[in-house]
Amino acid sequence: MISPLIDYLDSVKARDPAARSRWEILLYPGVWALGFHRVAHWLYGGRLFFLARFVNHVGRGLTAIDIHPGATIGRNFFIDHGFTVIGETATIGDDVTIYQSVTLGGTNPSNGIHGKRHPTLHNGVVIGSGAQVLGPIDIGAGARVGANAVVTKDVAPETTVVGIPARPVDADVVHYSPGFVAYGTPCGEDCDPQPARVMALEQQVAAMQQELAALRAASEVAAAPLVPIAKVKSA
Repeated sequence: MISPLIDYLDSVKARDPAARSRWEILLYPGVWALGFHRVAHWLYGGRLFFLARFVNHVGRGLTAIDIHPGATIGRNFFIDHGFTVIGETATIGDDVTIYQSVTLGGTNPSNGIHGKRHPTLHNGVVIGSGAQVLGPIDIGAGARVGANAVVTKDVAPETTVVGIPARPVDADVVHYSPGFVAYGTPCGEDCDPQPARVMALEQQVAAMQQELAALRAASEVAAAPLVPIAKVKSA
C-alpha cells in the first residue's frame, strides 16, 4: 500500500514544481479529494448510494472539489488546486492532470451514448484552468485543453485545443515544456491562432482590393466613348 502511494506522490511532484516534498503534497486538496472519491466510488459500486453521497459531501466541504461517486478514475490523477466538478459518468484514464475551476459536465441524457452524459479523458490528458469539457465526448490520449476553453467535440490524441469553441492549434509543445505542458496551454505567440487568422484576413483583403482595381479598370474601358471610324480617317 505504501509503494503505490509513494509512486502517486512522486507523479504529482513531477507535475508541480512548487512541491518541495511528499509530505507537502499530502496536504494538497486534490490528493484528499481523490482519497475521498476512492472510498465513495467503492461504496457506489456496492450500491450504497447514500453513504457514497455522504462521503462525497464531506470531501467536497473539505476540498472544494466535487467528484461524483460514480465517476471512474485511473491511476495518478492529479487536481492542481480546487473548485473542480466531475460528473457521474465521467471516465478518466491514467496520469491525467486537471487544474482549478474545471468542469467535466454532462448533457441531456437523450444525447450521445445511452446513459453516458459526461466526457472520457484518456491517458495523459491535461485540462487547463477554467476549461469546460461538456458532453459524452472523447479527449484523446496526450491531448491538451487550454485554459478557459469550451470543448463540446472530440479531441484527437496529442492535440492542443484552445478557445470558445475549442479548436486545434499548431504548437510545438516540446519547445515550451518537454514532456508536460502546464495548464494545457503552450505560452508563445507562434501557437496563438489569432495572428494566423489576422494574416489570412489581410491576405484576403489584399486579393479583394486587387480584384476591385481590375474591375474598375475594366469598367472605365467599357464606359469610354467610341470614336467614329470616319473621324479617325480624316484625321
